[in-house]
Amino acid sequence: MSSDVALKVNNVSKRYEIYSAPHHRLLQTFFHGRRQFFKEFWALKNVSFEVKRGECVGIIGRNGSGKSTLLQVITGTLEPTLGSAEVSGRVSALLELGSGFNPEFTGRENVYMNGAILGISRAEMDKRFDDITAFADIGDFIEQPVKTYSSGMYVRLAFAVAINVDPDILIIDEALAVGDIRFQQKCYRKITSFRDSGKTVIFVSHDVSAVNLFCNRAIWLDQGRIKKEGNPDDVTKEYIAFMAYGLETESPEENKVGDVVNQPQVKISDDIIWEPTDKCPSFGEGGAAILATSLYSKERHEKITAFEGGEEVVYYVKVKAKQRIEQPIIGFIMNDDHGVHILGYNTHNLGLDIAPFAPGEERIFKFGFKFPQFKPGNYLFSPAIADGTQLMHMQHHWVYDAYVIQVVNNAEIANIGCCLIPEKVSIIQDV
Repeated sequence: MSSDVALKVNNVSKRYEIYSAPHHRLLQTFFHGRRQFFKEFWALKNVSFEVKRGECVGIIGRNGSGKSTLLQVITGTLEPTLGSAEVSGRVSALLELGSGFNPEFTGRENVYMNGAILGISRAEMDKRFDDITAFADIGDFIEQPVKTYSSGMYVRLAFAVAINVDPDILIIDEALAVGDIRFQQKCYRKITSFRDSGKTVIFVSHDVSAVNLFCNRAIWLDQGRIKKEGNPDDVTKEYIAFMAYGLETESPEENKVGDVVNQPQVKISDDIIWEPTDKCPSFGEGGAAILATSLYSKERHEKITAFEGGEEVVYYVKVKAKQRIEQPIIGFIMNDDHGVHILGYNTHNLGLDIAPFAPGEERIFKFGFKFPQFKPGNYLFSPAIADGTQLMHMQHHWVYDAYVIQVVNNAEIANIGCCLIPEKVSIIQDV
């Protein structure tokens, strides 16, 4: 294995034997493989990838996709049926809640036991103990048996140990989800510091925003196989589309709506200068299309590409139906340049009753709201059209990153997360 590679997974597969009745396991032993009394379940199938030193790799996938099994193979707590996982350096892992600690031992005893497992002497653990207890912040419970801990206390101590034993590779599997929000943020800051110091992080999470924010690369596991690997933003977008609607994202040339989206950038009604969406990745059933979008200052009626924020704006969305859309829902979300969701509106949750679309009909929707003074950076609008209700609908066209706005100001703090209420959403029927 190359010196710059921290982890190499080589064609790893893991098979489990599933028995429909307890006595079938005994029969399998008696017949010594001449008959098969079990069904095969492959939790992992030919999984291969490398992680370089200093990389932070996020692993995503629905429950049962093989994420935890893969991490157990990497940490050596589970033997693969086929293939191998090669690790260079000390590995510290925070796996599912309940693993790694003896419930009968006190917190202190478990800290030293974990250090011994990793080959750290008691004298060295003595030096690190105060840092571990300070980070865990569980007070006198450090002297109590772990079986008396709440799930939050358990994960506090487990993370404190994992991050303070000077690992070369840190592996985290969803355990932070049980911690309170302040402790989660404390852990994320520590992970960032760990990553920035050149160490390697393997991060399993259902929180795609966290994967986008912390990771250099993402791996999407589905049914034990790698479905997609690469840039976190690209991988998580396709994962969200697949999980929400069972659809794959498409490149512009593959778009189902065909010639409907291939519109030139021209001035249309009200002198709006549009940004066409034909160069943007998207997904949907194809019964309608987001043709173009634009963002304007309400007061100046000028197209905005860069500004300080803090003013009334109008976000325009131009839509065309390819078939009848009985209960149209038109909306958008806005993310920052890390893929973190900032705000979003749609006509359904605004209580607007939108008239059905006839085949071939075009309309322009506009969302008016006050754009806050966010911290400097890029913010991206992703519009969509669906048919149905908020809970039960068919997604016809969701366009990623259709419009990019740059905020340029000297704000020391971002008001991210504030509640924004659009003044009004109006529909221009005649285009």
